[in-house]
Amino acid sequence: QVQLVESGGGLVQAGGSLRLSCAASGRTFSSYGMGWFRQAPDKEREFVAAISWSTGTTDYTDSVKGRFTISRDNAKNTVYLQMISLKPEDTGVYYCAVPKGAFYYGLRSLRSWDFWGQGTQVTVSS
Repeated sequence: QVQLVESGGGLVQAGGSLRLSCAASGRTFSSYGMGWFRQAPDKEREFVAAISWSTGTTDYTDSVKGRFTISRDNAKNTVYLQMISLKPEDTGVYYCAVPKGAFYYGLRSLRSWDFWGQGTQVTVSS
């Protein structure tokens, strides 16, 4: 069984910063990767970023490149998402996720990931 616990969300003004955390346990470490997705009101859940546990290789959706940084702490089994220069369109519930199969760069399809956490709300005011 997999457990993912997201935290760090909140309300911030445009231009502000937040750091999300995802504490993982269970079979996650056989997946070799972790990802962040987000879901805005009345929109589909979308890929944000992913990272390889072993190599640290990262992948970002274009809209967050240069503003978001995904990182991991293998000793703590935790993945982070540092977000700066936040925009109102970054508002949504942020979820961390585990690949259903082997992880590889460019794995972004929603159906390729499992979501085990409750998510954390990020609200960016204008």
